[in-house]
Amino acid sequence: MNRPVFDFTQRPLVAIWEVTRACALACRHCRAEANPSRHPLELSFEDGCRLMDQVRELDPAVFVLTGGDPFMRKDLAELTRYGTSIGLRISGSPSGSRLANLTNMKKCAEAGMQRVAFSLDHSDEQAHDDFRGVTGSYRWTMDGIAAAREAGMEIQIGTTVTRYNKEMLPAIARKVEEIGVALWSVFFLIPTGRGQLSDMLTPEEHEQVMIWLADYSQTAPFAIKSTEGPHWRRVLIQRGATELPTMGVNDGKGFVFISHIGEVHPSGFLPFPAGNVREQSLADIYRNSEVFRTLRDPSQLKGRCGACQFKTICGGSRARAYGVYGDWLAEDPACAYVPPGYKPSGQTAEAVGE
Repeated sequence: MNRPVFDFTQRPLVAIWEVTRACALACRHCRAEANPSRHPLELSFEDGCRLMDQVRELDPAVFVLTGGDPFMRKDLAELTRYGTSIGLRISGSPSGSRLANLTNMKKCAEAGMQRVAFSLDHSDEQAHDDFRGVTGSYRWTMDGIAAAREAGMEIQIGTTVTRYNKEMLPAIARKVEEIGVALWSVFFLIPTGRGQLSDMLTPEEHEQVMIWLADYSQTAPFAIKSTEGPHWRRVLIQRGATELPTMGVNDGKGFVFISHIGEVHPSGFLPFPAGNVREQSLADIYRNSEVFRTLRDPSQLKGRCGACQFKTICGGSRARAYGVYGDWLAEDPACAYVPPGYKPSGQTAEAVGE
């Protein structure tokens, strides 16, 4: 029996390995709470090769080496070369630091890395540096982008949306256009690590940003995807879109994250270990663990997410529900949508949207 190209019960679309948590930056929102030193229990080169063998068994479309700053590992190019040799399509997610230089970019490109993703959170240099916690990060990011392009790699930009930069998004979009990228990945803040609940947008602000993003995506000269903003798919449908990006992908559903010490999480923003690759196979954890199986079952969602007609293509951010409520099945607190006819338990007022 032929299965769909991406049966998310068996195969993730994206697998990410946090090769280290070491990083020279001190970003305000860092989910990893990165620091300058590498962890003594980090997966070794040999551990990493065994992990990549297991990733190859899962056969994701994209495999990302992230951090911290992956360039803090001197064996990054060698890890890339091994992963490429067994058939993985490898991307990297370096920090905007001095290590994002032409020498390092060429080493990784020659080893087979095809794309790098840089973070850009403001179009203004000073504001970006303030957000990243280190003066010079903006300049190093721009230098890294130029170096990656010279090395022959595709460029991707990620922007984390917070209350500090939501008004700047059109200006950031113009900067991304100026850079020239394959993809703009728009992250919606999760209160985990150094990310604070007080830095999140309100549900109404999330909705406004997603409406703007949906409209902008119709003319943008690059692809756009949302990260931890699955309700963007609902907004796209409501605004007439006929094709959706990354249909149904969510924490643990089409997505798997391996930490620097081998713990397997539904995503980097939902830091709840379902197992460890030092003790179990990655495929077994992804396919059979109670954590992942529960997250892939939309019938278990609660509140508005459980009642929503869009739950199979959206499902709300499970990481945000966990970060805010401590319950990954709770409704997404960033979503403003109320399903038709929905009434909260014990409340008699008419639901918005009826």
